[in-house]
Amino acid sequence: MSPVPHPTSLRRAPVQRRSAERLARILDACADLLDEVGYDALSTRYVAQRAGVPIGSVYRFFGNKREMVNALAQRNLERYADRITERLRQSGDKGWRAAVDTVLDEYLEMKRTAPGFSLVDFGNQIPVGARDGEPNTRVADRFTELFAGHLRREPDEELRRVFLVAVETADTLVHLAFRMAPGGDPRIIAETREILRAYLARVLD
Repeated sequence: MSPVPHPTSLRRAPVQRRSAERLARILDACADLLDEVGYDALSTRYVAQRAGVPIGSVYRFFGNKREMVNALAQRNLERYADRITERLRQSGDKGWRAAVDTVLDEYLEMKRTAPGFSLVDFGNQIPVGARDGEPNTRVADRFTELFAGHLRREPDEELRRVFLVAVETADTLVHLAFRMAPGGDPRIIAETREILRAYLARVLD
């Protein structure tokens, strides 16, 4: 079962396993419909029908579609962090460049394959077309905690600032790559990788 969002992003946190499974179905349906009809045409009623749950079940967790999509974005971030953590654990200590490649590769994989991700990712584009820096701050904070342990460094303000700049840079360039080509322009992605390595080398080498 897919992980559920942090309880603070919900009207009511699921207590029983059945409720958690229902919430996961709702978010899965939301993600699928985002790809099919887009954000503007998305509705709580459509999501309830696709998930096979009463409309009241949707409103138990969310007051409107914006809250529901925000919860999907939070689940995306938690899933992304879990995948990165597992990949780094499996690969062992191969240096920060390999770790940064893992972070970028996993993001590209989700961009290409995760339902709804291309529209909302971690919340940066909600409502679709808007750009909000707050989700990138959450991503950078998560990276700081994750990489501090991997790099055996203190998660201080300098490291947080460095990762925030790196995340904002990668976010902009990856969006450019996917505007240029459906699967992401490989030349722009290669440039993004080189830019991140050159910038982070100042602090991490």
